[in-house]
Amino acid sequence: MTAHDTPANPFLPRRPSEAVDPRTLARFPFLKEASDHVKAQGIRLGDVLTARAWGTARDRGRERVYQTLEDLEKTPPPDVPLSTEQEQWREILSYPISRMIVSAVADSYLVRRYALAEALRASARLAQEDGRFVNHVAAQLDLDFTADGGTARLHFLDFLRCTSTLRGKEWKLVNQAVDGGYVVLRLEKALRVLQNAVQRKIERELPIEIGDDVGEAFADDVRELRRLLVERKARFRQEDLGRGDIGEFPPCMQKILAEIQAHENVAHMGRFAIVAFLHTTGFTNEEIFKLFGDVPDFAVDVTKYQIEHITGTTSPTEYTPPECSTMKSYGICPGGDSLCHQPWMTHPLKYYRYKRRRAPRRPPPPTAAPPAPG
Repeated sequence: MTAHDTPANPFLPRRPSEAVDPRTLARFPFLKEASDHVKAQGIRLGDVLTARAWGTARDRGRERVYQTLEDLEKTPPPDVPLSTEQEQWREILSYPISRMIVSAVADSYLVRRYALAEALRASARLAQEDGRFVNHVAAQLDLDFTADGGTARLHFLDFLRCTSTLRGKEWKLVNQAVDGGYVVLRLEKALRVLQNAVQRKIERELPIEIGDDVGEAFADDVRELRRLLVERKARFRQEDLGRGDIGEFPPCMQKILAEIQAHENVAHMGRFAIVAFLHTTGFTNEEIFKLFGDVPDFAVDVTKYQIEHITGTTSPTEYTPPECSTMKSYGICPGGDSLCHQPWMTHPLKYYRYKRRRAPRRPPPPTAAPPAPG
């Protein structure tokens, strides 16, 4: 007897109706139809958390989260088989399960990594879909978007909103073909814009509110993920990261500092990155605070609170700056130099540590000459 023939199992959902394509819902579980379909099947949260029938979905949900700690630039999240009804339901339910786990860990770095991983997966899957479905996904992302053949049209305001974190001449509005208020893009380039929109949607939605039952169901995973996060961040808190010359800072951090010194408004992610970077490399809270004194929208209380939160003074976490993939995603990376383009260069602190180790040794401060004899 197959899984399709086991109606006695109270946790196996009824067959989806003809109007629903479960494979599509499994491939794009962030769509509203996916959550609506789960609710329509009468699947209860308690069953998903504990029932043996949903064990594979819980395992897949865990896998989705652990994959976010891998090098997503080199190894994007792999796809999974979705040919059977069981595989499709496993994937559909693993998405809300993974969101629960991320929310239980309650780490902003993990939220950003998770959103990026899910967006990369969605982008790869969208590349295999026709224009009609791509338009449907774009509509759920609140974009005025139309794909037709190998091109797409996106309202210029949506283009600006979705590419504000992307740098490079190819993303500047003045370099786009604009027709009647719509930016005309190659479909491949348009999918990159949709990837950003998916990432922002998922990141805005997290963390979700969870109950004690979720924390209990995934207690071991929450402890392990927190341990891995501490370990990952600790890689960049080596003793040789002590204060050094600003010339040893990576281009992204030099750019943010230059913007602050030029009295420009720096985006929230840029402020987070530079505060975490300076803290990790040995600057005090007071020194970091003084740095922001001339920023146009400087607010004493807010700035002090943010610095103390990021540095762990008033929070349980000492944050490290985002890795290169996140910096690029948010448009903080200015393109970098030749060192940035090395395949192993994946984090601003790796850049700084490399420069520090190869910097000429500074002579010790001069000491007073001994008194002349006699």
